[in-house]
Amino acid sequence: MRPLLINFPLGHMANDWAPGSIWLLAPAIAASMGLSPSEIGLLLAIHYMGAALGYLPAGILSDRISHQGRLLAATFWWVAVGYFFASVAPGFWSLAILLAIAGMGDAAWHPIATGVLVEQMPKRRGMVLGIHAMGGTLSEVGAPLSVGFLLAVFDWRTTLQISVIPAVIMGIVFIFFARHIPASNAKAVTRVELSQITRGWLKPAGLFLIGMISIYNMALMALMSMAPLYLQTDLSYSPAASGVVFATSMLLGSIMQPVIGRYSDSVDRHLVFIVGSILAIVCSTLAAMSTQTGIIVVAMVANMAILVSVRSSVLASAVEYASTRAATTLGFVFVMLDGVGALGAILAGYVGEIDLQNVLALAGFLSLISLLLSAILFARHRSLPAGSF
Repeated sequence: MRPLLINFPLGHMANDWAPGSIWLLAPAIAASMGLSPSEIGLLLAIHYMGAALGYLPAGILSDRISHQGRLLAATFWWVAVGYFFASVAPGFWSLAILLAIAGMGDAAWHPIATGVLVEQMPKRRGMVLGIHAMGGTLSEVGAPLSVGFLLAVFDWRTTLQISVIPAVIMGIVFIFFARHIPASNAKAVTRVELSQITRGWLKPAGLFLIGMISIYNMALMALMSMAPLYLQTDLSYSPAASGVVFATSMLLGSIMQPVIGRYSDSVDRHLVFIVGSILAIVCSTLAAMSTQTGIIVVAMVANMAILVSVRSSVLASAVEYASTRAATTLGFVFVMLDGVGALGAILAGYVGEIDLQNVLALAGFLSLISLLLSAILFARHRSLPAGSF
């Protein structure tokens, strides 16, 4: 299993590198095209809503075939070609559509790869999901950091073109590695099973879990979408300095993610999420109310890091609720995370039109709602039982 735990996080990092660069490219795109905060939020939301369309079909397809290696290899080339074409888009809407299409390739990687991992290591779901997620989060460290410095030399178009290089490299690697990915023993998912999965998520516990997952990611995406713009416009940070701040928060979250994921394997996952949400709310409140730049930046970094760190626990709780068809379940969960969660970027854009610091308060409010939903689940079940469907 060691090759999987090395190559899958690396593949995740490579596929997420170009999408991860968009967070820091957004202010440069805005300056180039004359976009307002609400338009930036809309651009990022379309990007991730479009990408969300790739999650569920990829999860279902992964559960229908036994050899997922070729599918995983294809995602790298989709990402590389898609974001390259986006880099030459002439206007707002063409850019938004091309980013959405490119994001589908990156989206397809996630349910397939995570489905393989949890099937191969079912007793260590939180840990392996945390290790896999660490690769993606590291892309959100390296990509913004590199973009911040590249923008001092190149425009946003050339910088985005450079950002597809990791996907090309891993695309070549996976041409050879794909054959070594273990074949799945699962039978193809049937319409009856899809109907059962749907009915399970429509139960009260499933709806509460969907709400918790979606609103949690709305808080994270609200912060991530506006943080670079806030740092550069309100706090007068350079693109390189804002890249360092953004990368620091992602790095801290990445380091904590497998640790917290492994810890959640032995305790109630909702309790882990509740504690994380409380800490995130405290950080949001502190950042929103402070007038000291240092305090605002530290609290904002801590806020994003905490929200990133509990992500693997959130994914593991969804897999355990469904208890079957990991790839299909994760495909659905990723749709909720990025599809519905992208609304956080839109809300943040409109709130930012008034004052970008208000976005910090918005993130705290959204974290409070997700905390309440998780607390209800925790109180009702203590832990969601496997086989609920």
